[in-house]
Amino acid sequence: MRRPVSVTFLVTCFSLLLASQTLHDANAQKLAAANAGASANPYSALEQEVMNEINLARTRPTEFAAFLESLRPQFAGKEYRRPGKPALMTEEGAPALEEAIKFLRAAKPVPAVAMSRGMCAGARALVEEQSLSGATGHRGADGRFCEQRTQSFGAWADPIGENLNYSDDTARERVITLLIDDGVANRGHRQRIFDPKYKVVGDACGGHKIGGMCAITFAGGFTDKAAPAKATMKSANAPAMPSGAKRF
Repeated sequence: MRRPVSVTFLVTCFSLLLASQTLHDANAQKLAAANAGASANPYSALEQEVMNEINLARTRPTEFAAFLESLRPQFAGKEYRRPGKPALMTEEGAPALEEAIKFLRAAKPVPAVAMSRGMCAGARALVEEQSLSGATGHRGADGRFCEQRTQSFGAWADPIGENLNYSDDTARERVITLLIDDGVANRGHRQRIFDPKYKVVGDACGGHKIGGMCAITFAGGFTDKAAPAKATMKSANAPAMPSGAKRF
């Protein structure tokens, strides 16, 4: 003869089932939120900070000049003495710093640039390669430059160019280094940061035997491919450099 099921037992089972479903729903919501957050901001903190510093310099150059002015006590001739870090021997020393300060004080603000996912993917291709190889420079092992790497992910508009920084510095220090442009006669990295013809940027940072690196690709515009494919190594016979590309 069957024993009757108690009401208490049924209530307990229902409570356990409800709690399990509630926990499942909560975990699903957390996972969905995490995925949404990753999709909304696929860039690392350093990459986003580099982008912010570039736009701060472009839109408020006199404010950025104050950051460079604070470095004056750290220069002794050509030696740059950084607090808490080994001293660096520069090529030009304090005169390059003073020139950059003068430039920023006189510069007119230019519009901020926008971050482009496709261009970031092109920049990341170089970072991933050089992080492993320890190589430096704009030309990849496959012979491609930024215009060919970027083209793997969409169509860029003239002009196009690239700034590279090899260091373990903060985002602001990296941008300051590019603005001072020590040892670069035409100050090409600084010119690119302040060129109003550049509207979009691809920014990727990663490890390197030197301590780290950031590749920053600038362009007049960019249209992503519908389904971007991962950049792959191509023939060393890279196409000729388009007219809009610049090398510094």
